[in-house]
Amino acid sequence: MTRARLADRFAVIAAEAGTRIMSIYGTASAEAKADGSPLTQADLAAHDAILEGLTRVCPDLPVVSEEDAERLEAPPVGPFILVDPLDGTREFLSGNGEFTVNIALIEGGAPVAGVVLAPALGRLWSGAVGAGARVRDVAVEADRPISVRQPTDGSLVAVASRSHRDATTEAFLAGLSVAGLRSVGSSLKFCLIAEGEADVYPRFGPTMEWDTAAGQAVLEAAGGRVVTPEGAPFRYGKAGAAWRNGAFVAWGGAPRPG
Repeated sequence: MTRARLADRFAVIAAEAGTRIMSIYGTASAEAKADGSPLTQADLAAHDAILEGLTRVCPDLPVVSEEDAERLEAPPVGPFILVDPLDGTREFLSGNGEFTVNIALIEGGAPVAGVVLAPALGRLWSGAVGAGARVRDVAVEADRPISVRQPTDGSLVAVASRSHRDATTEAFLAGLSVAGLRSVGSSLKFCLIAEGEADVYPRFGPTMEWDTAAGQAVLEAAGGRVVTPEGAPFRYGKAGAAWRNGAFVAWGGAPRPG
């Protein structure tokens, strides 16, 4: 199955997860995980829907989901699927709509196909590296291709986390010619850059691999890039890292390191 075809299958699976999430939206309560992050019935319902779908579509590919990653002693060998059933649980609980379903294919330590669904916003972004990216208005089932933009006046629009900002992020942004700053939750930040609505997203605070993989796949399919602050490739399936990411910067068509 090609990467693009697999991304199409991911989109169908994400839609089912989104339906289950929205059936609980506005009524779910949360409990705390061991790391202190919130867990709701919607996280688990989406996790179940995604695993059911992936078992049908690609039963031979290992799946790593946020909700069961603790059982794994090491990353899978070879290609695997990385899932965040509900990214932005805090946004889900607050009711602001900025939460997403994320599914990505990892090959050679890089996300090469993925989908990001924002069920409350009715939008789905998908992409496969080498085959392009697109966004769908779910209500009218209309797709359009998307790509990053090239700022013409040297001024950048930055996006940053709504819930996690630190002094290092502020210092990084201060070193750029930033004309505007948008605060957005979950993996939507990658999607804004992929659509050409923003240019750079720095993240120096903690994230996990499932938080970023699908968004990176969409962004890179749209012509962008995600790198370390030094400009090195941003890798996945890191042995011994317990799925934790280091710092990264997501770029659109603006000048960037490397």
